[in-house]
Amino acid sequence: MSLSLQQLSRCTVAFDLGASRTRIYLRDTGLIVDEPSIAAVNTRTGSLIAVGHPAAAMAGRTPAHIRVARPISGGTVVDIDMAQRMLRFLISDKIRRAWRRRPLLRAAVCVPHDAEPIAQRASVETLTGLGARRVELVDTLVAAAVGCDLPVEQPEATMIVVCGAASTQVAVLSLGSIVAAEKVQVGGDAVDYAVIQHLRSEHELMLPTQGLYPLHMALRADRSGAGAETEVRGRDIATGLSRTVLVSTAHVRDAIRTPLTAVLDAMGRVLRDCPPDLVADLGVRGVTLAGGSALMPGLDTLIETATGMVVRIADNPEHCSVLGLGAMMEGRVRPWALNPVETG
Repeated sequence: MSLSLQQLSRCTVAFDLGASRTRIYLRDTGLIVDEPSIAAVNTRTGSLIAVGHPAAAMAGRTPAHIRVARPISGGTVVDIDMAQRMLRFLISDKIRRAWRRRPLLRAAVCVPHDAEPIAQRASVETLTGLGARRVELVDTLVAAAVGCDLPVEQPEATMIVVCGAASTQVAVLSLGSIVAAEKVQVGGDAVDYAVIQHLRSEHELMLPTQGLYPLHMALRADRSGAGAETEVRGRDIATGLSRTVLVSTAHVRDAIRTPLTAVLDAMGRVLRDCPPDLVADLGVRGVTLAGGSALMPGLDTLIETATGMVVRIADNPEHCSVLGLGAMMEGRVRPWALNPVETG
């Protein structure tokens, strides 16, 4: 980790390119961009119409000649050209001025754990195309752990679960490095899909993704699982007309248990790969949830019940990764000093 910190100390800007949102941190300034990773394009002219929140509002509501694109999936750039166009629009004048002043500007970017070389190269090409002369790649798990203020540099175990829109990453860290880690293709999108399928099969109701927000709020409020009811409005499958139904949060919680179980399985595999001493540390320290989907309803309760460990949700879970990169860039993280032992 000391080598990474030395390299990161030369960086000026940090990027967290998520499937759901893009966040940019400028050195000595802080978080300057936090927008949805989405762009709207006119397919007739090829022109960019909207980026970020305005483009997200168009999703599912566009005519045939307007395409809503998501150039990032699971923390990996899948459309380099579109990602560059989106980032150019999001980057503020502050970064443009910094790039003009520093022709050898360095950038840092989060990459998923065990990302394939082609995925890493896509992130590098995206940022070099924007003007960065060097790009440092940092594991999302390490950056998120630092952003959560976990003592990752100490000789003790810290366990973090980074919940994204498309995937969830689990890791145990010690002495600034990852001891064991797993990544599963289950995230907030999978939970939303399970809820939508439940409403379709049980209530014959088609629900847009944006319509899930009231149900999420009801699930978070009903932490005891008592089974409160909330109104949900969608489109009737048979008639195509708008209809409102009462949905039991207890039934919805049962529906999302299946995708959340995959996260538990990943945690079990990580713990089995760890030395017993580190697992014993986790019995005291517990688990920290981070990422934009850390507030998935029922996830913290499910982990506590299955593992018996204390589960803590980070204070600012959606920003942990980019804030961790910022802390490393600005030298606010001290590496664990492993000095060689002199022998007589």
